Amino acid sequence: MKFHTTLAALSLALAGSVFAQTTTPAAPAAPTTPRVDKREAKQQARIDQGVASGQLNQKETTRLENGQARVNQAEASAKADGQVTRKERKHLEHMQDKQSRHIKHQKNDKQMVKPAG
Repeated sequence: MKFHTTLAALSLALAGSVFAQTTTPAAPAAPTTPRVDKREAKQQARIDQGVASGQLNQKETTRLENGQARVNQAEASAKADGQVTRKERKHLEHMQDKQSRHIKHQKNDKQMVKPAG
């Protein structure tokens, strides 16, 4: 009889712990912005290519890097509350469009870095 009481108590305790585990809410997943991240990488590659080819001088590069940093900061701010809204996504897209135009303009102006040598 003592064995059955102990077994019953143990099974109740085990069932209670399983129930407690299933009812605790899971932490919400961090919001993702794959389109923003992919475009950010492509724009950074365009800047790096412009530096390598001599199309961008140091001042232009710094200005473009600061623009990329502003986009990164806006993305982090949008993610801060755990959700990126449609309006925030539109704002990020607008910022990236503007940054893309800046990159194109700076790479295609007549300022060139003279090759060493």
